[in-house]
Amino acid sequence: MERLQKDIKYQFRQESLLRQALTHSSYANEHHLDKLYNNERLEFLGDAVLEVISSDTLFRRFPQMHEGQLSKKRASLVCEPALAYSARQIHLGQYLRLGHGEDLNGGRERDSILSDALEALIGAMYLDGGFEEARKFIMNFVLNDMEHKELFHDSKTALQELVQSRVKETVTYDLIEAIGPEHNRRFVVQAMVGPVKLCTGEGRTKQAAGQDAAYKSILKLKDNPKLLQEF
Repeated sequence: MERLQKDIKYQFRQESLLRQALTHSSYANEHHLDKLYNNERLEFLGDAVLEVISSDTLFRRFPQMHEGQLSKKRASLVCEPALAYSARQIHLGQYLRLGHGEDLNGGRERDSILSDALEALIGAMYLDGGFEEARKFIMNFVLNDMEHKELFHDSKTALQELVQSRVKETVTYDLIEAIGPEHNRRFVVQAMVGPVKLCTGEGRTKQAAGQDAAYKSILKLKDNPKLLQEF
């Protein structure tokens, strides 16, 4: 926990709050802890704190944007894949307390568990240090690099719009392989425009793998605009 606190630039006064934020319900159940001693209540609180701070930030940063646009932008920044990405940036998965089965089944890399744990961490930080400390964390680790993180919301749509700005082609997604046992399977999907191969993506579902492939393809095309000439 000391390493995590160093990475997030915050030292908890009540380390019990941090410990609870890192405790998944599977661990609490397996170790017969009090049914409230997991990170679900802190996640509930952190979700509310994140919504207030993200709403306030967007409201101030984009004074000409109407309510519908603000809501869409906020949704893209705090959606499950974006929060899971933020959690991976601070290696949150390696600090989680998971039940044995959940750990074996890849829980440390599951988007839902990582995004929930990040919200629980925000809730714990809010209780421990107040609104301003939670705001600093959110600005530094969640709402940073907005343009990049917005792509997580619906990368498939964004990629299709990017491609169709150049050619009237539809992006397709081919399943390449399914890896691992049925209870912990990962899918690999290839994004394509006609015969042109873009990037492959991985995920626990075909949909997630497709989104990952689209996201990587967008970054590739933005870094190499000349590739669009191949379509």
